[in-house]
This record gives sequence, C-alpha cells and structure tokens, in this order.
Amino acid sequence: MIIHKISPAVEGLSMQNVTLTVYLQEPSEALAIQERPLILICPGGAYAYTSDREAEPLALSFLAMGYHAAVLRYSVAPVRFPAALCELVRSMKCIRTHSKEWKIRPDRIFVLGCSAGGHLAASLGVFGHSAEILTAADLDTEDSEAVRPNGLILCYPVITGGEYAHRGSFENLLGSEMEHRTEEMSLEKRDLSKMPPVFIWHTFQDPSVPVENTMLLIRALREAEIETEVHIFARGGHGLSLANELTRNAEGQGTESSCTAWIQLVHTWLSERCGY
Repeated sequence: MIIHKISPAVEGLSMQNVTLTVYLQEPSEALAIQERPLILICPGGAYAYTSDREAEPLALSFLAMGYHAAVLRYSVAPVRFPAALCELVRSMKCIRTHSKEWKIRPDRIFVLGCSAGGHLAASLGVFGHSAEILTAADLDTEDSEAVRPNGLILCYPVITGGEYAHRGSFENLLGSEMEHRTEEMSLEKRDLSKMPPVFIWHTFQDPSVPVENTMLLIRALREAEIETEVHIFARGGHGLSLANELTRNAEGQGTESSCTAWIQLVHTWLSERCGY
C-alpha cells in the first residue's frame, strides 16, 4: 500500500490539521487491473469532529474489495460553512490531477459520507461545482467538471434542516447564520438535476438522524430523475459505520448484524459501474 497525506486547507478559511489521506493499492505488472476506482470518505461527527470509526476502517474495507480509498478530515465547528465543502472540492481536484500518477480511474471517483459527512458529500453533488464554492476554494470556475463525483454513497445522511433535522449538525455548520441559511442547506429543497447516481442506506430506528432525512432526499431525487438505490434496514441505531465488531464503539455500541450487508450491497452497486 502507498499512503499520501495532503492538506486541502484553504488559507484564511480552514482550521488547522485538515488532511486528505490517500490509500493506494501498490501497482504490479502481475495484476490485470492497473487503474482502480477511488472512494473518498467523509466521516460523520455532526460537523463537530470527524469520527475515527467512519474513517480508516471504511477505507481499509474498500481497499480489500479492490478500490483505492481516501479519507478527508475536514474543518468542523467553530469553523463554519463553506470551509468543509471547499476542502472536499479541493480534494476532488487533487485526486483527479494526480489520477494518472496514482493509477486512479478519473471517471470512477465516488464520494462516501456518513451522517453529517453525508450532508457534506451530498452538498458536493448538489452545488459543490458552483462558481461561489469554487471561488471560495481558490479554484478556477473551469474546474467545475474536475470536482464532480461520479457517484455518491450516503450512509444515514443528514439532509434536512426542517422538521426532521439533526439540529446540532446545522448549528455547527452555520453558527450565527443558522436562522438565515438553514433552508438553503436543506438539500432536498435544492436543484438536484446535476446529481450523480446515488446509493443510500439508513435504519428505520435511527434515533439521531431520523430516516425521514433519507426519505425526503429520495423523493427529491425521484422528481429530478436521478438514478438511486436505497436500503432501509429495520433495526439499528445511528453511526453504525461497518455495523460489526471492527467499528463497535468504546461503550460497546454500534453493532447491528442485519446492517452489515450494506458494504456488500454497495460493492455490487459499484461493480455495476466499475466492471468488477
């Protein structure tokens, strides 16, 4: 494995210790596969922190399935919007810029987000290519195609600032602007016509980010005619990550055997788009 650590921080906007860690399969002439898709992971944490449970364990799982992977440790509170999105945009540009050198398929770069990281990933798909965000990220407007993901994987995502909102995520994201910008950041109310294909999973019992977040997004994606695959599991709490013992939290929670299937389901979804 080859590991690169890069800072996608934006001067004057980002917090310290923002990092993009890229995990690459070692190339070999003995292998038929020379270029691989990449999964860029945005851990959750309510825009207050980035969860270790939703970072490297997920990256290693995708590496084991034959993908390259990357983890973005983005800015969180007290740093506000649009810092994290700008860092994600810069990460996408960096990965595509190095795609030939790193043996990455530039047309198969997927972004995965968990919880608030799901809001961040979905924001990239909705408006991360906009001139406003590109300018804030210190990129050229001509980079709009370079920063677009080829697909989104959303794990129990924060989506809405309305009735079913996870208020803490929006408070941490927007701070004093929350009252004025919550509707703008409610992604189900935005124009979704430029979204890439989406894979979503959630649990019906989620006590923190209600499943209605996913259901509202599904309805909006349906209206926009965006290809979407959805899995809603009957049982399970929030922040499950792999939902197995590898990502069980320090308090002994975070496992749900019925939800462990999601990683194989997303592998099948990715295989249909990547050829293996």
